[in-house]
Amino acid sequence: MLDTKTLYQTLYAHMGPQGWWPAQSSIEIIIGAILVQNTNWNNAARAIEQLKDATDLQPKTLLRLTDEQLQTLIRPSGFYKNKARTLQTVLSWFEIFNFDYQAIKSHYQQDLRAVLLRHKGIGEETADVLLVYVFGEVQFIPDSYTRRIYYKLGYPNTTNYRKFKQHIVLPSDFEVQDANEFHALLDNFGKVYFNSKQPHRYTFLDEYFIR
Repeated sequence: MLDTKTLYQTLYAHMGPQGWWPAQSSIEIIIGAILVQNTNWNNAARAIEQLKDATDLQPKTLLRLTDEQLQTLIRPSGFYKNKARTLQTVLSWFEIFNFDYQAIKSHYQQDLRAVLLRHKGIGEETADVLLVYVFGEVQFIPDSYTRRIYYKLGYPNTTNYRKFKQHIVLPSDFEVQDANEFHALLDNFGKVYFNSKQPHRYTFLDEYFIR
C-alpha cells in the first residue's frame, strides 16, 4: 500500500506545484472556501468576481452589504441565502480581530479548529481549508476526491471525513507548503482522474490502485 509521503512525492513528481489556493488575499480564500461548498469552483469563481466588482473584497464594504445585495452577488454559487448568512457571521467574527489572522491563531491556539466549527455553515472541510491556507497550519484535508484516491489505494475508513482524517497521519517533516500542495495535488488529480469528460486522464497511480 502506498504510504502518504510517497503518494505526495509521486503526485508532485508528475504534476509539479499547483499554485493553490486560487486567490490574491486571505479574505478571498475565506470567501472562496465558503462559496465553493456544494458546488464546483467555476460557480464559486463567478460569485467571487461579482463580489470583487461590487466591493473590491474590502471587509468593511462587504459587511455593509444588505442581505439582499449579498445574496444577489453570490447567487451563482448556489445555496446563496445560507452562504450569505455564513459569510456575514464569519466576516463579522474576523472583524473583531481586525482581520489579524496571526492574532486569532495566537488567541485560540489549539482550540482554533473547534472555534471555527462553531460558526454555522463552517464544516470540517472548510475549517481545515482555512487552517491551512489562512492560518498556516499543517492539516490533512480529506475531501471527497482525496478519500476516493485513498480508497482506490486500499485504505479503510474512507467514506467519512472525520474518521478518515483521524486515520491518516501526515509525515512529521511536512510543512505548511507541503500540506497546501498535497491538498491541491490530490484535488486536481481527482478532478481529472474521476471526470470522464476530461480528454486526458492521469495514469501514473494506476499501478498502485487495487480497487
